[in-house]
Amino acid sequence: MTDFWSQDPTVWSCEIIRKKYRVIYADPPWRFRDKMHPGWKGVCHKYSTLRAKEIAALPVGELTAENCLLAMWWVPSQPEEALQVMKAWGFRLATMKGFTWVKRTRNGKRAFGLGHYTRGNTECCLFGVKGKTGELVVDRGISQLVEAPLREHSRKPDEVRENLELLTGAGNRIELFARSRHQGWDAWGNQAPAKEAA
Repeated sequence: MTDFWSQDPTVWSCEIIRKKYRVIYADPPWRFRDKMHPGWKGVCHKYSTLRAKEIAALPVGELTAENCLLAMWWVPSQPEEALQVMKAWGFRLATMKGFTWVKRTRNGKRAFGLGHYTRGNTECCLFGVKGKTGELVVDRGISQLVEAPLREHSRKPDEVRENLELLTGAGNRIELFARSRHQGWDAWGNQAPAKEAA
C-alpha cells in the first residue's frame, strides 16, 4: 500500500478509501502545549507532530462503516482537544478509558515518568462510537487494564490491538499513524513499514 502521509496527511491511498472500517485505531502525534525546557528532548525530536486542528481535519469520517468503533490514544494535558478530534471525525464519546496502559520497565517494575502534578505511569485510549454500539462489541470480557513494558518512545502495547480484535470480532480494521503492520489490519502512517509484520 502506498503511504501518502509523508506527502500529504489529508490524502488516503486508493486502497484505503475503497474500504469502510468497523474499527479505527489511532495514536495521533499530538503536539504538546508545554514549553520545552532548554536541553530537554521533547516529542518533536522523536517524530513529526501535528496540532489538534490538523489531526481533526483528517477525513477519517470517510473511512467509517455504518457501525464503527474508534480507539484513540490521548494525552492527559489535552482531553478537550482529544474530544474535539473525536467529534470532528464523526464519533460520539463512549468512554475516555477504553483501555488504560500501566507502563512497566523491562524488569517488570512500574515505570515512573514525568508529570506536572503527579508522576505519570499510565496512558489512556478513549472509545468513540458511530452507529449502534450493540453491533460493535462481541466479547464483553475484555479488561480495560493493560500492563505492558515500555518500548520505543510512545509505542503502544501490541496487546491493545489484539484486545480490539477480541472485543469487536471480524470486520475491516485500520490503524492510523501506525508504526507497524499486522495481519488483519490495514495501516496508514509515515512510520509504517512497506510490508506486514511476520
